Amino acid sequence: MAYTPVIGLEIHVQAKTKSKMFCRCSAEYFGAEPNTHVCPVCLGLPGALPVPNKASIEHSLRLSLALNCEINQFTKFDRKNYFYPDLPKGYQISQYDLPIGHDGFVEIDVDGDSRRIRIRRIHQEEDTGKSSHEEGEAEASGETLLDYNKSGVPLIEIVTEPDFEEVKEVLVFCRLLKQTVQYLGVSDAEMQKGQMRFELNMSLRNDEEKGLPDYKVEVKNIGSISVLEKVIQFEFERQSALLMKGEKPANETRGLRDLSGTTYSQRTKETEGDYRYFPEPDIPPIIISDEQFSAAKAALPELPAERKQRYMDKWGLEGEQAEILVEYSDKGDWMDQLIEKSGNPEVVKAAVKWFTGEISGLMEKNGVELKDLPVSIDDLLYLVDMIQTNKISGTIAKKVIEELFSKGGNAAEIIQANGYEQVNDTGKIAELVKQVIDENPNIVADLAKNPNALKSLVGKTMGLSKGQANPQMVDAEMRKQLGM
Repeated sequence: MAYTPVIGLEIHVQAKTKSKMFCRCSAEYFGAEPNTHVCPVCLGLPGALPVPNKASIEHSLRLSLALNCEINQFTKFDRKNYFYPDLPKGYQISQYDLPIGHDGFVEIDVDGDSRRIRIRRIHQEEDTGKSSHEEGEAEASGETLLDYNKSGVPLIEIVTEPDFEEVKEVLVFCRLLKQTVQYLGVSDAEMQKGQMRFELNMSLRNDEEKGLPDYKVEVKNIGSISVLEKVIQFEFERQSALLMKGEKPANETRGLRDLSGTTYSQRTKETEGDYRYFPEPDIPPIIISDEQFSAAKAALPELPAERKQRYMDKWGLEGEQAEILVEYSDKGDWMDQLIEKSGNPEVVKAAVKWFTGEISGLMEKNGVELKDLPVSIDDLLYLVDMIQTNKISGTIAKKVIEELFSKGGNAAEIIQANGYEQVNDTGKIAELVKQVIDENPNIVADLAKNPNALKSLVGKTMGLSKGQANPQMVDAEMRKQLGM
């Protein structure tokens, strides 16, 4: 029997703020000594009163607007009650029935097919502390070590409807959401620092069923998109095997064993009633004024999907190229500066081909970030112009780019210093072609059986000219002298 996944996601994004959600402790806790970014509020000590972080609430509002949500301009905080050692108060300040955003959607593109993923809610809450089982004496004794530096850091939770039926849909959505929060400045979303985490809600239905299955499995604390993909595959195989045997998978919360995506049972899944939500008595309701709402909407930047579409529609870029350019907002900003300086679609397309190909490859190979890119926009536009006016070949442009990475400088000086300008002299090219023909009689003799031998002769001529001969003129002259 064939089964189809039914998947919903809960995504926790750490808001980019200087201080924590309800106190003035620094939110820059990553790498700090344990329990050094704490105070009576985030430690949950008696009598400590929380004060909401305005910047984080504004981040939630912007993200809700960007994801096409309805906005609760009257909103409030609630207590979500449960016991866990890394939750010092015994409850988490979150939002229940009046989240900041609700009933939104995201359009994703999967293999050229547009699909809509519904957003159930976007709400504001605080993070918990961190529990760890360290190696050594603590592990041997069964002790759990607690670090409360993360406790109280502002989180924005995005909850989707169970609209995903393919792994590819999940991956496209998660990458787009990551780009969106980065474009908005809501979060850096550095997953290696725990700034973006996923919880998977998944069940399977057979192709004869309609509606939602009568069970749901939750997998918590998935720290990367690649691991999320592995978890979905593992759970699909695990749940399929149970259903094929006539067993219904348990309603449960499962943990992640390792980066392979293997999961294990932790506990029976809680229901909303288990959390005993009630309004947070120490924080009054939050009112988002019409002026704040309008200002937040007007300040939304061009988002990655919109920027990608603009690059494709207005500048004729291919979808894969546009996807690379919108991956990070600074890449798109760099591209927009190039577009502003050029304004010529053909030049822009040629420049993008070099950027997404040779330049990006050297950046990855050498570990160079965009802010340190040794090839300036002026360098790239100059090289494209020199190629298009037949003053240098693509081979020479590649040499120049490699030298910019290895030695720095600028493209014009490198070309002038090395005498790289393309040879367009018909007499000189004829001499080079004749020399190659004379020196390679075996390849010439092979032409009748192997037409590709011509490419070898042209390549040897280009090598003899150190890449400076006009390749089109070399090809034409070679055919002329060989009578082809």
